[in-house]
Amino acid sequence: MTEFTPWSSLAGGALIGLAAVLLMALHGRIMGVTGILSGMLPGAAAGGGRGWRLAFLAGAVLAPLFLTRAFGLEVGFDSPVSWAAVAVSGFLVGMGVTWGGGCTSGHGICGNARLSPRSLVATLTFMATATLTVWVIRHLIGGI
Repeated sequence: MTEFTPWSSLAGGALIGLAAVLLMALHGRIMGVTGILSGMLPGAAAGGGRGWRLAFLAGAVLAPLFLTRAFGLEVGFDSPVSWAAVAVSGFLVGMGVTWGGGCTSGHGICGNARLSPRSLVATLTFMATATLTVWVIRHLIGGI
């Protein structure tokens, strides 16, 4: 069972929201992590440069590493599924991101904040698919 952490979750959500607002206000960019990452791939039309993308991704990776070291925190990670299942899941998520024209951060945080109908539909689709997937795995397949 996952531990309920309302204050940590609230703080994390506020920081994500602040990052999204600052990226839009200072750079005129939407904080869609998939778009930021794909803009770093060779041959991608960077649309405004790779520098800010690299800084964003470096911060997303290095900040948690710094915080865990600075405060002596341990972040446990244990996946109850095989690496093959993780790879297949990642592939399916990548297909969904491509078909949906964005990811949960782009649609769910930034698009909904801009009252985009397209982002509302995408977010509802993400949530319904996640709910259905968990239900199928737990009740039909009998896993996790």
